[in-house]
Amino acid sequence: MLCSELLLLNAEEVRRRSLIVWNGIPPGSFSWRPDHGAMTCLQMVRHVLEGEYLYMLMVKHHGGLGQKKSPFAARPLATVADEVAFAGPFRDEFLFLIASYQPDELRSVTIDRSDVGYTPRLGGFLLRVAYHEAVYCGQMLGYLRAMGVERPSVWD
Repeated sequence: MLCSELLLLNAEEVRRRSLIVWNGIPPGSFSWRPDHGAMTCLQMVRHVLEGEYLYMLMVKHHGGLGQKKSPFAARPLATVADEVAFAGPFRDEFLFLIASYQPDELRSVTIDRSDVGYTPRLGGFLLRVAYHEAVYCGQMLGYLRAMGVERPSVWD
């Protein structure tokens, strides 16, 4: 199995589990948050999906976001299904991009994020994208616990 195939498998597995959790948010609770300073449930889903789009831009530009504005910025929040459907084409593009990398590129290409204190290799940066999503998946499970609703199992 190629390194890029393992990165894809990890990204797909993290997303599969995120979808299980996101679909466990009761529809009437999309705007729930534990306190005024926290993201709502739906804002958190948007944050993950938009974050993946922004990470993709960083990969494409080897660090910077370029001049593109986020297509998520002006969209009103609606439902989890709407957010996931909108992000779908960007997700497909990102997965295609990951698949295009050769093992030597994953080690030799760097992503210049010195503006925030790190300059990782491409392979590590792609793992960071999935880690970002996984962290928020866990946080959403905490939200569901705080709401007192049944939490879906991600340990199948």
